[in-house]
Amino acid sequence: MLIPLSILFDLDPLGYPLSLLDDPVMWGFKGFPIFYSNLARWALAAEDICFKNSLLSYFFRIGKCIPITRGGGIYQEHMNEALERLSDGEWLHTFPEGKVSQEDASIRRLKWGTASLIVRSPVTPIVLPIVHHGFEEVMPEKFWFGRRPPFPLCNKSINIFIGEPMEFNLPKMTQMAISMSRNLHNPTRGWPILSPSGLDEAAQRCLYTSISEQIQTSMECLRSSNKKLSEAKSLNSGQVEE
Repeated sequence: MLIPLSILFDLDPLGYPLSLLDDPVMWGFKGFPIFYSNLARWALAAEDICFKNSLLSYFFRIGKCIPITRGGGIYQEHMNEALERLSDGEWLHTFPEGKVSQEDASIRRLKWGTASLIVRSPVTPIVLPIVHHGFEEVMPEKFWFGRRPPFPLCNKSINIFIGEPMEFNLPKMTQMAISMSRNLHNPTRGWPILSPSGLDEAAQRCLYTSISEQIQTSMECLRSSNKKLSEAKSLNSGQVEE
């Protein structure tokens, strides 16, 4: 069963959205079946922003968004709903860093929420890495006196790049994580033992780190290669104008 778990990174920042428009706007590109709700993605959305009143909650629920409490940890209740969507064969879109950033920087260490969903899902999801560039110009965070513009800016170029699907050999990675964790003595957070693998918290940390590092490496390669491509296009465009 194909269960693509889309992990979105931008060409400039790393693993979190460039703007508040990234998720709702990027799926409007030509050829994407935007009018078929059953094919639409599910997305994790910040509870304190998207679900702070009944009207917003209704709007974002209709938009197939799952509320996530920032700082609530990877085993918070709402993550179970995300697992249910994966179990149903749905497409789940995540931002592993969970915040907006418009800095030009390499990809930093990812948080473990996405990795935990991959491990805990009844059917191991396929990860589809996506990189985009340009939303920081459509909705800049510091447009006017350090604030965002009241409306999205027009006539901006947006590029979306899709990488190769990633699959994980979880049985093999689980055994490696158990072996690596035997000599670790980190403070515990009270995580539950995972069944049926029986992974304790130390082994889970090792496994989530391994998965996150593979995704991070893949995304950084995609980010770097497509940044070079964008720079080359800009250079060629400048030469044509001259």
